Amino acid sequence: MTMEISFPGNKKVVSLYKGFSIETDQPKDEGGDGSAPEPFDLFLSAMGTCAGIYVIYFCEERNIDTTGMKMSLSFDRNEQTHLIETVHIQISLPPGFPKKYRSAVEKTAGLCTVKRNILNPPRFEISAQIQDA
Repeated sequence: MTMEISFPGNKKVVSLYKGFSIETDQPKDEGGDGSAPEPFDLFLSAMGTCAGIYVIYFCEERNIDTTGMKMSLSFDRNEQTHLIETVHIQISLPPGFPKKYRSAVEKTAGLCTVKRNILNPPRFEISAQIQDA
């Protein structure tokens, strides 16, 4: 599969993938228009939403109602490298959630494909070509 990336102006970068257009921008204080999330924000969101869908599948398989369930994601960043060192995912289980599944739902959230790709990162091959006129 191929994702097409375009540059519509200023600091905006857009990806077109599987029929969806995903827009990014930079904040105004970094020269952008602040019209869309930064790419790194989407990376963080991908971690949280991926863990979330695994939780949903877990609950669906056991007929557990997810009404009132919430998750939050926070992280610790290295001051020198500015890279994330620890990701914290907190799952707030609703009243009545079966206690016997508490540790299982934690483990299930950790199975997400985004996390597994971070732990086993892909190789990047980058090339540039000049387009024909």
